[in-house]
Amino acid sequence: MKYLADRTSLIDASGIRKVFNLAATMKDPINFSIGQPDYDVPDALKQVAIDAIKQGKNRYTTTAGDAELLAKIAKKTTAETGWQTPAALVASGVSGALLLAFMATINPGDEVIIPDPYFVMYKHLVNLLGGKCVFVDTYPDFALHPQKIADKITDKTKLIIINSPCNPTGAVYSKADLTALAEIARKKEILVLSDEIYDQFCYDGPYQSMAPLYENTILMRGFSKSYAMTGWRLAYVAAPAHLKPIVEEMIKIQQYTFVCAPAPFQQAANAALDFDISNYIADYKTKRDILYAGLKDKFQMVKSAGAFYAFIKSPMKTSTEFVEKAIKNNVLIIPGNVFSEKDTHFRLCFTTTNDRLQKGSEILKSIANSQ
Repeated sequence: MKYLADRTSLIDASGIRKVFNLAATMKDPINFSIGQPDYDVPDALKQVAIDAIKQGKNRYTTTAGDAELLAKIAKKTTAETGWQTPAALVASGVSGALLLAFMATINPGDEVIIPDPYFVMYKHLVNLLGGKCVFVDTYPDFALHPQKIADKITDKTKLIIINSPCNPTGAVYSKADLTALAEIARKKEILVLSDEIYDQFCYDGPYQSMAPLYENTILMRGFSKSYAMTGWRLAYVAAPAHLKPIVEEMIKIQQYTFVCAPAPFQQAANAALDFDISNYIADYKTKRDILYAGLKDKFQMVKSAGAFYAFIKSPMKTSTEFVEKAIKNNVLIIPGNVFSEKDTHFRLCFTTTNDRLQKGSEILKSIANSQ
């Protein structure tokens, strides 16, 4: 169509959203497709938002965010990273934060290193802004592979993206690998963007952030997954003081895009930073174990260490073929080529009841057995 901008041809409609829309037309599917918790926002946090609305805290905040929330984010970031007087920004979800960060840093032709598999938005936003995605194959174990990243660095490398715990693989990067990557990035002074939206979903040990290991890190964390606030669109960005100019540019761009994050929900985010969700995380570890026990004997899969995803090898030639079979059997999963340059695996979210996890696992096994 003659009215469309050329850049629209650089991105595709999300394969995840296509399945999400399909789910709305199906009768009670077993839905392993959408990455959002099956629990609701905790009542105490709902009440904070309700009270904020009733108290009239419904107007714009400053572009960077509510002052009290920003102060708490800065204090938390300093305690975890050692960064003194970090820069901070409240964004409309990590997705919004990613757009702001990429717009503030990526010029046409800049190379962005992305471990593959990857969160779907990275690729399309980089392409939209004229950057070049440089993918690093992490199959079959989905670990970080610092040397593979080092081998991809050129004079055009602007940014390295890491996402741990990872969507779609559930991988959690080790301190040793993150430290090695920090040393590699430090030699060339390359910026690292650490997407840590699943930081609380870590099942087999304490979580290790990239931020305290490398001084040129932009840290992103969100409230959508941990506190089930997916529709509230809240996240935060933090960076050490010397990277404040990047955060300031992100704030400037937010003025002309999102304006600010939703004001009453920022009050709930403030409360969420002090809210214990360890019981929810324990429940999701159980779900992870149920899924793994149900599928490991029939499918090639790496046990997820974090987030709430499993990235599983298709028993058919492509994941697309297997996903089509699964959908015909009322089980919704996502083909791996949505998240990867390969079409060999499929993503499964274990964000449902334990009974449905078991039932869905049995259906997937029966499909595999029929091949």
